[in-house]
Amino acid sequence: MGSGRLYLAVAVGGFRRYATYRVATAAGVFTNTVFGVILVYTYLALWDQKPHLGGYDQAQAVTYVWLGQCLYATLAIQGGGAEKDLMDRIRTGEIAVDLYRPADLQLWWLAGDLGRALFQMVGRGVIPFLFGAVFFPMALPTDVVPWAAFVVTLLLAAVVSFAIRYLAALSVFWLLDGMGVNQALMITGIFFSGMVLPLNAFPGVFGEVVRALPWAAQIQMPADVLMGETAPLGAFAFQAVWAVALLAAGRIVQSAATRRVVVQGG
Repeated sequence: MGSGRLYLAVAVGGFRRYATYRVATAAGVFTNTVFGVILVYTYLALWDQKPHLGGYDQAQAVTYVWLGQCLYATLAIQGGGAEKDLMDRIRTGEIAVDLYRPADLQLWWLAGDLGRALFQMVGRGVIPFLFGAVFFPMALPTDVVPWAAFVVTLLLAAVVSFAIRYLAALSVFWLLDGMGVNQALMITGIFFSGMVLPLNAFPGVFGEVVRALPWAAQIQMPADVLMGETAPLGAFAFQAVWAVALLAAGRIVQSAATRRVVVQGG
């Protein structure tokens, strides 16, 4: 089997694995929809007091809410994607089996996580987003070009998300436990991705800093591209630079971790 077909099979396997959790998926759809409604009315109250907060009008703020609910599980904003299994395998020593596979470790886990992300988008993300579009005023484009650009930002966002979580998972080679790492992923993911509030709403230097961090590639960039607030090429460049930098960092840490396994294993 060629390498491309191998990683495609891994991605399909990731999709199928999560497709078996039908009850959990239905519960996730319900939860995301309920939280979406709560956040919408919270945002509407906030935007009543501060019109055009972060450069958004109310329809854009509502769109941002439902996009966040759509991408919450898709991008594993709170963690719980491929990195969780990887941490467990590192902790138990099963990672040694992965290292013997005739496949690249990073690409193997990336392919599986992209399959997971696709299922979470289709199975858990689309319905809350459509619910929002039906029952609330949203700022959605009518032209196909913004939607096509949006799809590209979603793919890049998924890669950036994986790269962040992959680096975090590799730290377990040294920490030997993933509990603290998982908590750090949850806090940074929810806050710095803009899940709580659009990053455009943060003022001053702090706002400039959080918008320059890789988490901004996950929700803020796709939202701004979809709503025409950011030029697609600029968003692609921002996401691609972070994706390449983080994947390269993952390669370096993976190499150091592999040497550690070899030394410990004799």
